[in-house]
Amino acid sequence: MARAAGTKRKTASESALGPLLRQWRERRRMSQLTLAVEAEVSSRHLSFIETGRAKPSREMVLLLARVLEVPPRGRNELLLAAGYAPVYLERGLDSPEMSQVRRALDFMLRQQEPFPALVVDGHWNVLMSNEGMQRVMALFLDPAQAATLGPANAMRLFYHPLGVRPYIVNWEATAAALIQWLHRDLLRGDPEIGRLLDELLSYPDVPHHWRKLDLDASTAPFLAVELARGDIHLKFFSTLTSLGVPYDITLHELRVEAFFPADEGSEALMRRLAREAGASASRA
Repeated sequence: MARAAGTKRKTASESALGPLLRQWRERRRMSQLTLAVEAEVSSRHLSFIETGRAKPSREMVLLLARVLEVPPRGRNELLLAAGYAPVYLERGLDSPEMSQVRRALDFMLRQQEPFPALVVDGHWNVLMSNEGMQRVMALFLDPAQAATLGPANAMRLFYHPLGVRPYIVNWEATAAALIQWLHRDLLRGDPEIGRLLDELLSYPDVPHHWRKLDLDASTAPFLAVELARGDIHLKFFSTLTSLGVPYDITLHELRVEAFFPADEGSEALMRRLAREAGASASRA
């Protein structure tokens, strides 16, 4: 069929960018006019980009992404949708280029001994853990049951009935706070976070009202966790540290969670477990 003179056939990439850009704008609750003003572009041009009638430059895509506070992974998706190569790297933590990063993370984990610490990626998959964390997991987690949950995921181990959930004294309060962290992670626009959130919300006895982001929920910089099994009692508070490197997706999403003893009894027990493990290793 002939096209009218002066019209332009939309390419697949141009058509893909508009809806994706609109999703980010709506996620940030910004009107076209507000985004146009903050990005210092005409609202008409922005409208044409969203409808696929105009193809933005690579610089324009990155400008709009910056104003919308799109994370690196999402910026790559916008660039690809617009027909440009991604600019943000994503490499496995086990790649040769990441050797110094692994060294730094290993140092951080060892510095936390004898107390627990672990490294998670942007989807809360456990990438590394120290011996303190492994000792705690040995106290409260059945390896055979944990194996049925698939690859180690911090959120799944915390929420699933076959994980450490049965031994967390303050599970409901802590889980309510963690689920809000996931809701906020979902603002990054990552569908894998959405799938993880749906999975956790489907577990038994998870309250229905946790399904919504609570903007009034506490965003305390640390989380209190109390574990008990038989005569073993441990109280921790945890902190999250982000590497926050803006031009590398892997580094931007990596987080180190460190657990500190919340009372003298917990500190003494963790130190005793470390000494016993060291003595056992010496005899081996």
